[in-house]
Amino acid sequence: MNKLSKEKRNQLLLVAGLTVLVLAGLWVILIAPLRQKVRDVAGRKAAVARKLDQVTLAIKNADRVAAELGEAQSVLAELEARMGSGDLYSWAIDTLRRFKVSYRVDIPQFSQIDGPHEVSLLAQFPYKQATVTIGGSAFFYDFGQFLADFENRYPFVRVLNLSLEPIPSLGAVEQEKLAFKMDVVFLVKPGDA
Repeated sequence: MNKLSKEKRNQLLLVAGLTVLVLAGLWVILIAPLRQKVRDVAGRKAAVARKLDQVTLAIKNADRVAAELGEAQSVLAELEARMGSGDLYSWAIDTLRRFKVSYRVDIPQFSQIDGPHEVSLLAQFPYKQATVTIGGSAFFYDFGQFLADFENRYPFVRVLNLSLEPIPSLGAVEQEKLAFKMDVVFLVKPGDA
């Protein structure tokens, strides 16, 4: 470069600089957007591949899912057969009295039934709910066993607003007896509500 004249050297540097600028411009204007498009297409391709895998897996498991659906429908039908229907007040009292027979729990107080009305916990739920407030007495352990078994036996029934208080006027043997009061909320079949 030393043998080139100053004018030729400046022209050569100008051409080299313009070449670098043109290449940088081509990179920014043409190549970078195309690379971004390639990355976007690759991302969409990966998303479609994942979706295809999910659909393929769903097709492979269709028989198993259909069997599980049939099982769930039969369980639901069995539970709906046990739900309250007709005279809900009689059904609730009869259900509670029949269930408490094998427990040392006394339930002499039953309020009037409230409902059936829309379920307050879930919107657009296909069932209605009705509530009965009951009161009685039992030893702590017996009551706990009764309550746990009752909610396990009737999964469509929930106990709310439970209050337990000691009964002060009892003798030494009955000293650990508790008075209880609770709301028993049960679901009602859609056709019976």
